[in-house]
Amino acid sequence: MKHPTATYRIQFRNGMSFDRAAGLVPYLKRLGISHLYASPIFTATSGSTHGYDITNANEIDPSIGGRQGFDRMIKAIETGGLGLILDIVPNHMAASLENPWWRDVVENGERSHYARHFDIDWSRKLTLPFLGDTFENVLEAGEISVKPEPKTRKPALAYFETFYPLNPASYDGRKTKTLQITDKAEIARLHDEQSYRLISWRDAPRELSYRRFFEITGLAGVRVEDPAVFDDTHRLILDLVRSGVVEGLRVDHVDGLADPKAYLERLRQEAGPDCYITVEKILGEGEHIPSDWPISGTTGYEFIAAVSDALIDGRKLDELRSVYDRVTGQLVDMNAELRAAKLLMVDINFAGEVSTLLDLAMQIQATEHRASALSEAGVKSALRELLVAFPVYRTYGTRNGIPPKGREMLAKVLGTVRDGPNRPDDAALAFLERILIGDVERAAACSASIFRTRFQQLTGPLMAKSVEDTLFFRQHIALALNEVGAVPLPRTFSLDRFHAQMQTRLERQPDALSGTSTHDTKRGEDARARLYAITEAPELWADAVDRWRRINSQAVRALHDGPAPEPAVEWMLYQALAGAWPNDLHTEDVAGLKALETRFLGYVEKALREAKLRTNWNDANEPYEKAVRDYASGLFSPGNQAFLMDFTDTLRPFIRAGLVNGITQTIIKLAAPGVPDIYQGSEGLDLSLVDPDNRRAPDFDMLQQRLMEKEKLALAAEEDWQSGRLKQHVIATLLRVRQEVPTLFRRGDYLPLRASGKRGDNVIAFARADMDDAFIVIAPRFVFSALHAGLSLFESEHWAETEITLPEKLGHRRYRDVCTGHLCEVDGCLDVNRALKRWNFALLRRDR
Repeated sequence: MKHPTATYRIQFRNGMSFDRAAGLVPYLKRLGISHLYASPIFTATSGSTHGYDITNANEIDPSIGGRQGFDRMIKAIETGGLGLILDIVPNHMAASLENPWWRDVVENGERSHYARHFDIDWSRKLTLPFLGDTFENVLEAGEISVKPEPKTRKPALAYFETFYPLNPASYDGRKTKTLQITDKAEIARLHDEQSYRLISWRDAPRELSYRRFFEITGLAGVRVEDPAVFDDTHRLILDLVRSGVVEGLRVDHVDGLADPKAYLERLRQEAGPDCYITVEKILGEGEHIPSDWPISGTTGYEFIAAVSDALIDGRKLDELRSVYDRVTGQLVDMNAELRAAKLLMVDINFAGEVSTLLDLAMQIQATEHRASALSEAGVKSALRELLVAFPVYRTYGTRNGIPPKGREMLAKVLGTVRDGPNRPDDAALAFLERILIGDVERAAACSASIFRTRFQQLTGPLMAKSVEDTLFFRQHIALALNEVGAVPLPRTFSLDRFHAQMQTRLERQPDALSGTSTHDTKRGEDARARLYAITEAPELWADAVDRWRRINSQAVRALHDGPAPEPAVEWMLYQALAGAWPNDLHTEDVAGLKALETRFLGYVEKALREAKLRTNWNDANEPYEKAVRDYASGLFSPGNQAFLMDFTDTLRPFIRAGLVNGITQTIIKLAAPGVPDIYQGSEGLDLSLVDPDNRRAPDFDMLQQRLMEKEKLALAAEEDWQSGRLKQHVIATLLRVRQEVPTLFRRGDYLPLRASGKRGDNVIAFARADMDDAFIVIAPRFVFSALHAGLSLFESEHWAETEITLPEKLGHRRYRDVCTGHLCEVDGCLDVNRALKRWNFALLRRDR
């Protein structure tokens, strides 16, 4: 297997084509990248901005260059000595008539060759939830008719610009191909004769007949557990791997599959032992990738959470929570908030999926002779509590039951439910336990297997939507902690915990990707790094928010359901804006303020609707949203100089501390166990907001020009920190070192180093060591207080009286700083002040 030393994620579409990517290969080579890591490249719906809504898994999308463009890119990649990793999507395809497989299913129902390709419940009609109202109301309004479909000229149910094909058996082709049926009763009759039923999009959560991706009805689950479906959906993917064109695969949402382990075993068998495979998987607290999965690891969300341990000031989090409670006027109980978010998902957003599970459970009870006469209400209550209590995305049961690790997890969850204040009926809970572990009578085994699969495919989306897409937009104490892969409940943050996680990472998944920004993260890595600094200064931040709220108090609107924005949302707006504010944006730059305002208002709408408190995507509260938008717009008004001047003055030390955090975060990613993954553009400063903002095309011309500049970076030049040039320089320097000694960073020991003395708490240090090679990292943290006091981290004595004791295998050696070229002789202790006197960090490689 050719293990990557560093990957670079490129988002195709939105202006990025194969030819444009090919043109970036020389730049990526200079940056030190070993593998271009491509977002999905297969044909997707028209106008797709991301490519996960695939319509043809065996065609390379013409919209980004097609097969010819792809081949040109491959030639450039091979010429540049890089490899290619593809993001593949086995869990779902587009539920779109542009998808020929889906269209065939719509037209022919269960008789379609592809009827079993999609995860459809064929005990009832296929529901198509794409109407603006019920079918009856749409028909009455004259919005649906029978017309020839423009391409095939076959009669179809026409709803505005969409033509739903009719089953050939339901019409006389000789008479209706050229006719338009306008009689509503006749249209209703034709509709009733189809294998599908057109319904309102609002009814999807309760009535959907196919498994969807999370809450997205436009994405239908695919049954890759069926060998024939696997073959049909992976034909081109495997051709590209076997031909050597593709060296690695990233599996999207592996937890959505019926049996992830079996899928990965089949993928490994077909792709061969040399294919580098990672999976998108959220790991909960203390959770690890199953050791028997034949993969190299995850795509790295857990790495983001681990880095926060090094850069969050956990000693002051309670103080930050207290000031947040004071500002919002209420105490936040995160356990209660998490439960409320999960209950919303169970009772509303995934009501249909829960109902399906309940129906299956009751069918199993009716089949079994030994089962007690459990009431449907009792079983529903137990099922509800079980789903809500699940602390991880899923267990990994199969048709035969749940393996030992899964049983351990299930036992813990059951214990939590039984000991909790909302304890359901014991018999009902025991009944569900038996179904999940496979302890059912033979007659019920098949239904139990289906229940187990459906249950496991639901706990993941339920967790994701309740935590990442609800709770993280409701609770705003520290937005930097509201990140994919993070645990939403209060926990301890410490440097020791960070080091322990890195040692575990080296042991369990040394070849996993280590990301700090992705297309799915809630904010860019440098915005997050800046917001980490708020945890160092809770009172200062709270005082600032109090001032800003007073300055902008006239913009708050009194609505019937409360003030808009409410205090908690005001806090969120100021913190989100603090993270996204460009370093060089001046308060009188009208064009710059307008550009940021446009991006920010998109974030505001998403944040309010994802919170699902006073508005949501299905039922927008326009007066409330408008009031908050107007408030947010006022923050950018050039006439609001009192706020803008105060905001930018207050933000200055946070910006500087964030830049320091950002460099430290980058160095950790490049030197710690794992494969560094650079998300497009984040080699410069990444102050993005949540998607779609974080999927904007970077300024590649600027990034390439910066890297081509030959002059040495001026030592301690703040403009290089502020522009992001230093970050890019550090990445290029360290990635070259990784290429020179790949084994050191892939398998070398991870050695935590402890700093002591005056600034001991302000330093993170560790080493990588392998045979005679060694690399020592020393980087700053918790620098806000010094910067706020006006101190310079570059002052010659700032790090005085601070030292690092080295273990025998590292001491009494000579090291060279890979950034400055400076040589230093090291005995048993390393003087931090001496090591950092040229830069604010040290990257020391043993010199031979």
